[in-house]
Amino acid sequence: MALPLLIVPGLGGSHPQHWLHWLAQQLPDYQLATGIDWQQPVLAQWAMALREQLARSATPVWVLAHDFGCLAAVVAAADRPEKIAQLLLVAPANPLRFDCMGFKPELLLLNERFCLSRALPRYVLQVSGKLVASRNDPWLPWPEAADWAATWGLDLLDAGKAGHLDAASGHGPWPKLLRWLRAWQRAGVAPPVTEYRNRRKGRGSALAAVRQLTREQMQSPQDHRLWQAQRGQ
Repeated sequence: MALPLLIVPGLGGSHPQHWLHWLAQQLPDYQLATGIDWQQPVLAQWAMALREQLARSATPVWVLAHDFGCLAAVVAAADRPEKIAQLLLVAPANPLRFDCMGFKPELLLLNERFCLSRALPRYVLQVSGKLVASRNDPWLPWPEAADWAATWGLDLLDAGKAGHLDAASGHGPWPKLLRWLRAWQRAGVAPPVTEYRNRRKGRGSALAAVRQLTREQMQSPQDHRLWQAQRGQ
């Protein structure tokens, strides 16, 4: 029996013209991530909801994530590797463009103090998976996508120059990705790992690291939202 597929959309969810919505219509059985406010890219909240959903699953699942959903999926997979059959990250959001509260204003893009790149796991995840990226994605440059794939121990797949990652635009069907997914599912997965090396739990978990940085930002007088409030913006 095929393992369940869990789809984690990106910021804003999946509108009817998005390739992710089209992909879901081609699949006979899938679950959608729940408990997430798709309009508010707060990593701690997304990752916690996804981690809890994985914990409730009776079997390992395939996780297909897009955009900001990829960042949440990485955190959840780091803490619940035994629940991941395959981790598929498609066109991940650039963590440099976000802090713990959401989008970073343009004037703070170079300030990495509360940047999500500081909170994400920087070690090989104990899961099998792939990162699909485009060479012309305006949001996540190819070299950065390659660096994150290597950091997390994921295979890097080249969607091409326009691929459909013109799916950076998010519109229309993406038959190539559907063919890849079906081929991966037919190939099956390696036997589940029964022992996880250096498993991080509690205060040492990936989610705990995200929460800690979030608390630091919320308590900081230099948080950009406090600057805006003081300026009457």
